[in-house]
Amino acid sequence: MSGRARLMWDEAVTKYDFGPGHPMDPVRLALTMGLVRAYGLDRALDVVAAKPAGPSTLRLVHREDYVAAVRTASQDPGAADEAYGLGTMDDPAFAGMHEVAALIAGQSVGAAEAVWRGEAAHAVNFAGGLHHAMPGAASGFCIYNDASLAIARLLELGAERVAYVDVDVHHGDGVQATFWDDPRVLTISLHEHPRTLFPGTGWPEETGGEGAAEGSAVNLALPAGTGDQGWLRAFHAVVPELLADFRPQALVTQHGADTHFEDPLAHLAVSLDAQRLVQEACHSLAHEHVEDARWLALGGGGYAVVDVVPRSWTHLAAIAAHAPVDPESEVPQEWRDEVYARTRQLGPGRMTDGLTPVWREWESGYDPADRLDQAVMATRRSAFPLRGLLA
Repeated sequence: MSGRARLMWDEAVTKYDFGPGHPMDPVRLALTMGLVRAYGLDRALDVVAAKPAGPSTLRLVHREDYVAAVRTASQDPGAADEAYGLGTMDDPAFAGMHEVAALIAGQSVGAAEAVWRGEAAHAVNFAGGLHHAMPGAASGFCIYNDASLAIARLLELGAERVAYVDVDVHHGDGVQATFWDDPRVLTISLHEHPRTLFPGTGWPEETGGEGAAEGSAVNLALPAGTGDQGWLRAFHAVVPELLADFRPQALVTQHGADTHFEDPLAHLAVSLDAQRLVQEACHSLAHEHVEDARWLALGGGGYAVVDVVPRSWTHLAAIAAHAPVDPESEVPQEWRDEVYARTRQLGPGRMTDGLTPVWREWESGYDPADRLDQAVMATRRSAFPLRGLLA
């Protein structure tokens, strides 16, 4: 295995652009890569571009009629078919949509191949994590589901157990749906409660298909307003035990930055500092519980495109490279100049929100009057016994 991590990057991914005013502004990708370079992390990582996902790869997850519909809308946005989720407010069609969505998917698939074959210790595709796309429809700003495609490719290469951990504020519904009946894939999603946020799924009772797949989906629905202490308590109350039991041969994680208290589309109150701690935890869990520490980390949501997303995903890349960035470090002035040139906004000054999150471990006791503890217990009672674990 190579001792270096791999960062998947092609400038063309910034063409994933739904147009002016859409929350998923591709400047967040350009600014993230700019910050990675400003910290010199492009020298600590192997920066590689993979080829776009081709038809046979896309068919690992997506229906042929859906891919054909995306191609049609890509060539003529006015011909987008809303029956496939295209041409909607969330997923407006744009010229070249198929090509850039396939390119992003190709980066995640290429990253999965690299970690499986031992060509990279870990791999990061922060342009990926488009976890809402369904096999036959676009959804939630997502055209092709690169996370599902990466997992499907790992299975095709011979993986017998792949774990997927999703800490985006929104439920990882597309990945769960894709592997609902496949016991080889364990999906774990921590997200804001479906009562208060899109896509309205991810209830603790959603535990996978019948038979061998029962218990292969785990959902932790967090109360709106959950902050650092509760978010970290929930993660550590569920994820490490499941991974230790499942013993995956590869770990895919999705790190949507939209859990942050500044994010305009959701209602959690998590800091950059807590996001970094969960990134570090995923890295550690890969080394503790995953065969050959195979870890593919993806981006995802995140709509505070200047203050939050670039810093969060730069930390992610640095952690994967085994070259963590000091949270107290001052953000390089060259990057702040780039921020102003691109957005006419002032960039953040440090790589921290100035917080030191602490949390109670689950072993310290369950409080039945606490809404966060109630959410954790609902998940453990629904899913853990199906996996032979104590609730």
